[in-house]
Amino acid sequence: MQSTPDLPGSLPQGLPDPASAAQLEALAADLRAAGLPLLRSAGELESLAADGFVYSPVLQPLLCGLRAQIGVRVQAPEEVLQVAAACSRHGVSLTVRGAATGNYGQCIPLAGGLLLETSGLNRLRQVDASSGVFTAEPGIVLAELDRQLLAHGREQRLLPSTVRTACLGGYVAGGSGGIGSLRWGFLRDPGHLLGVEMVTLEAQPRLLQLDASAARPLNHAYGTNGIFTALTMASAPAVAWRQWVLDFEDWSAALAAAQQLSGSALELKALCVLEAAVAARLPWPQGCPDGSGGAHRLLLLAAPDATAVLESWIKELGGRLSWSAPQGQSRGVPLRELTWNHTTLHVRSQDSGWTYLQLLLPQPEAPALEALRERWGEDLLWHLEAVRSQGRQRFACLPLVRWRGAQALQELIDQARDLGCLLFNPHVISVEDGGLGVVDADQVDAKRAYDPAGLMNPGKLRGWT
Repeated sequence: MQSTPDLPGSLPQGLPDPASAAQLEALAADLRAAGLPLLRSAGELESLAADGFVYSPVLQPLLCGLRAQIGVRVQAPEEVLQVAAACSRHGVSLTVRGAATGNYGQCIPLAGGLLLETSGLNRLRQVDASSGVFTAEPGIVLAELDRQLLAHGREQRLLPSTVRTACLGGYVAGGSGGIGSLRWGFLRDPGHLLGVEMVTLEAQPRLLQLDASAARPLNHAYGTNGIFTALTMASAPAVAWRQWVLDFEDWSAALAAAQQLSGSALELKALCVLEAAVAARLPWPQGCPDGSGGAHRLLLLAAPDATAVLESWIKELGGRLSWSAPQGQSRGVPLRELTWNHTTLHVRSQDSGWTYLQLLLPQPEAPALEALRERWGEDLLWHLEAVRSQGRQRFACLPLVRWRGAQALQELIDQARDLGCLLFNPHVISVEDGGLGVVDADQVDAKRAYDPAGLMNPGKLRGWT
C-alpha cells in the first residue's frame, strides 16, 4: 500500500513573506503613475480570493482566508509589461487570475502580493481561414470564443463544463481536458497549444512569442512561469451537436454500452456515464425525465449523422432513449453542464458532505470499480467520462466521495493506486502533485528563464524549491 501521504496538512514550506507596507505603497505609486486601476478595498480583494477549492475539504481550511494585498486590472499587453516591471522592481509576488473556475486553488495567492486580473484581455485576434488556427487573448470567455469561431465555421476542440464562465487562459494554465477529450485527448497533448505570447517577470520584462515547443512548459503550470497575453490554438470544424440521454436498468449494461460507443466510428464530442444515485441528484433539461426513475444514464454529444445509428442501436445495447435535443436549442440546464466537474457541483449544491477524486481507470474497468465499491459501498458513487489517452480510448473516473475524513480519503487513494488507477489528485496545492507527481524539469527551467526571482504564484511549483 502507498505509505507517503498524498494529502497536504499545511501550506508549502519556503513561501516568501507578504509584501511590506512600504513595498505596497511603492508598487501602488508606480501602477497609479501608469494609469492602471487598482483594487485595494477589502471587498474587492475578498471577491478575488476564491475559486472552486471549496470542492475539497482538504484544501478548504488551508486556502480559506488567503488573498492578495493589492489587485490590478489590465486590458492590453503593454499594461501587463508595466505591472510585471513594477512587481519585479519592488520584489512583490504576482498571481494571475482569470475567471477563477478552477477547483484546486490555482489562482489563490499563498503569500499575498499582487493579483493580476486579466478579464480585460478578451479579444479573438485572428482565425486562419485555411487551417482554423486561432489566436485569442487569455481573458476571453470560452462560450464567447466559440460564438465568434462559429462565424468562421470552427469550434474549440476542448471545453470544460464551465464553458459559459471559464476563460481561455485559465483553462490552459490550470485545466487538462473536458468536453472533447473523447475525440481530442488532453490540453497538454501536442497539437492543441501551438504558441503563446507571454510576458516575463523581470526588471525589464520581455513580451515573447513562443512556438508550440517553447510554449509547452507553460501549459498546465498554474501561471507559475509566464504571464499569457495571447494563445494560439488549433480548432475543429463546427458541428451541430445533438444531446442524448440513454437510460439503463443494469450498471454492467451501461458500462458495456459506454465501452462500445466510445470505440465506435460515431462522431461523439462527449460520453458521460452516471450511476443512478448520481443521476437522481442532478437537474435535467426541460422535457427530459428526471433521474428519480432509478436508471443509470449515458449522456452523449453526437454529430447529426449518428442519429440513425443510435436510434437503431440503443435497444441492442440494453438501453432506451430518455431524451434528445439539439445542443443550444433546449431549455434549462444544457447537457454538457451535467458532465465533468459540473456533476460534482450539482451534487454538492444539495449536500456539501460530498467531494470527489480524479482517476484514469485501468482496462478492463469493471474489476477496479467492483473492488472499490466492495470496500466503500455507497460512500462512492460512479461518474465516468470517456477520454482518449495516448491514442487509446479510456475512461476517466470522477467519483463522488462521501467525506469521512482525510485518513479515509487517503485509504481510498491508496487502494485505487493498488488497483492500477492513475490518480490526478484534486486535493493538493502544487502543479506536480495534481498531475503525475513528478517534477517537470522543463517547467522549472521555464520559470528560471522567465521568472528568475520566483515571484510568480509562489508555492504552486514544487520543483522550484
